Amino acid sequence: MQLIDPNHPIYKPLWVRLLIVGICFGWAIVEAFGPQPFWAVIAGALGIYSAYMLLLTFNPQAPKAEAEGAAPADETEKAPEEEK
Repeated sequence: MQLIDPNHPIYKPLWVRLLIVGICFGWAIVEAFGPQPFWAVIAGALGIYSAYMLLLTFNPQAPKAEAEGAAPADETEKAPEEEK
């Protein structure tokens, strides 16, 4: 089960991914010093999962529509050269 979709365009900038991971770990630290350490474990687990998905294994795939749309554009650029 995948909770974070790495192909979503919001995760493309590095600062967004670092901010998400930092907020999760920051909240885990806040909860660790509070009266309910259970939430620190939950926030820490979310931080670990988000760091794994957004930093360690982040390799977004281009959408198929963009990949297929790029090929015909290259062919149209070559057409004027063939006429000469």
